[in-house]
Amino acid sequence: MQENDTAVFEDEMEYSVPSNAAETVKRLWNVMGKQRIRLIIVAVSVLFYTVLSVAAPLYSAGIVDLLWGKIRQAWGEGAAFRVSWESGGREIIILLVIYTVTGILYTFQSFLMASFAERLSLELRTMISRKLNRLPLSYFDSHRTGEVLSRITNDLDKMSEVLQTGLLKLFTAVGMVAGSLVMMLRFHIGLTLVFLLFTGIAIFSTKIFAAKTFRYAGLRQQAVSRVTGQVEEAYSGRTVIRAFGREEKSTSDMRDAVEELARTSRNADFMMNAVNPFIRFVNRLGQAVIAVSAGKLLLDGVLTVGTFQAFFQYVYQASEPLTEAAYMVNSLQSSIASVERIFELLDEKEIRKDPDTPVTLQETEVGIVFEHVRFGYTPDSILMEDISFSARPGEKIAVVGSTGAGKTTLINLLMRFYEVNGGRILLDGTDLSLMSYEGLRKYFGMVLQDTWLFEGTIAENIAYGKPDASREEIIAAAKAARADFFIRTLPQGYDTILGSDAENISAGQKQLLTIARVMLCNPAVLILDEATSSVDTRTEMEIGKAMQKLMEKRTSFVIAHRLSTIVDADLILVMQNGTIIEKGNHRELLRFGGVYADLYNSQFAG
Repeated sequence: MQENDTAVFEDEMEYSVPSNAAETVKRLWNVMGKQRIRLIIVAVSVLFYTVLSVAAPLYSAGIVDLLWGKIRQAWGEGAAFRVSWESGGREIIILLVIYTVTGILYTFQSFLMASFAERLSLELRTMISRKLNRLPLSYFDSHRTGEVLSRITNDLDKMSEVLQTGLLKLFTAVGMVAGSLVMMLRFHIGLTLVFLLFTGIAIFSTKIFAAKTFRYAGLRQQAVSRVTGQVEEAYSGRTVIRAFGREEKSTSDMRDAVEELARTSRNADFMMNAVNPFIRFVNRLGQAVIAVSAGKLLLDGVLTVGTFQAFFQYVYQASEPLTEAAYMVNSLQSSIASVERIFELLDEKEIRKDPDTPVTLQETEVGIVFEHVRFGYTPDSILMEDISFSARPGEKIAVVGSTGAGKTTLINLLMRFYEVNGGRILLDGTDLSLMSYEGLRKYFGMVLQDTWLFEGTIAENIAYGKPDASREEIIAAAKAARADFFIRTLPQGYDTILGSDAENISAGQKQLLTIARVMLCNPAVLILDEATSSVDTRTEMEIGKAMQKLMEKRTSFVIAHRLSTIVDADLILVMQNGTIIEKGNHRELLRFGGVYADLYNSQFAG
């Protein structure tokens, strides 16, 4: 259940904190490269924006006092008051220019931050994409699918979102709060202390609400994960559920999961919706106390009308960023934790680098030799101790054994999906470690038991290993794989679009397409891992004929459970617990009367 796995990991990462925030921020700064210039421009823009935003209320105070004085003078003279260029008009235009410039600066820095975040996200996605191609298979063996996907998608999305909004808000908030408080203290210390008292109450309450909100949000995410898992299970297992009459149990489990989601969502939504009204109530209460106190000071002549209204502008400019500070800090903290996880992925140990001067082979017919190969998925747990055998060019090598015997591991070592811990593997006399990965794998063609087809046309899927193949070559490969007939019965033939799961064709037909894919590449070495396990007996016989022709003058490795498919093998390796316990051809092993003979006789008893 990949979706459930992903959702659970999202829950784990959503509320985490970075282990070394300073080091992560420093490294992110180094990754920015040329984007640092853009960030510096934003910082300078924020500086000018803050200065103008803090200066505007102070300047407006002078305008209000000027206009109020002119109004009182006109009223005392019994004349009508008019705003002219000399009596306040010039100052009003200047104030309008200040507010216009602040608006332009804010729009400019918002645009820069949006493009900065997206460019940085693109850079990191590119680095991750390259990294994934250099990671050994052991990394994917030890990490959950949801964890890897979440780092690639959700962590980067969160970082981009926070950089676009949270970082800009933080820059602006620091400047606005600092500047506003300085100006408020300049106007009146007592009123400023009243503001700080109520702001402190609001911030403390915000932290309490935030902690509870995060807790309930985490519980809701767990509930979402459970519902997602139930839906996926009910959909993918619908046939089995009905076959065993478990519809009521499945419905009951779904109802329990949905009820839990409704309960946790109700609590989470209440906390999220209750915090803003409460904080605003505290702020309004503080503003009311300040208004009453400032009104008395105004009547006593301590404050002017201009400073009265300017003080309230500063209260508004400082209160909003302060009350949002807890959320911004939590958001930035979570974003840094996401970046930290991205760097952890980028720091993972990679596959061995290609040699500076890799060896290339010219021959199209190659032999393979295992010389005292030793291997374990971890150094402390060795699976293979001493594997030695040879396959001459054109020979068919069959590998048999029970589940977990090491058959697929043997093939993985041959393809250098894993590196050996000892010994060596030779391809036409050349150590595999002396070849590049690309140079090595062009000699191999694989057909696995688990078919993999991507979203695209049938022709594109067949030509996956040879994108420049002509339509004639694709059709020839399909005919050789006995797939041409069923392809032509489809509505669009070779141009039929396959979905991500290729549900519009059967499992056997999928297998035929993967076989055609390998036939088109015409490799020197074939690897067939239960390649005909999903096809019927008649089709298997047809594919077998095509395989016989394809295997001519080619070395081939066949992993099989049905021993009837490998009786003609030149060499049969019988594996058990990572070790080759028997080897020989079919007749030799039957005469030996060992494990292979027992397996063969059990399959054909009677």
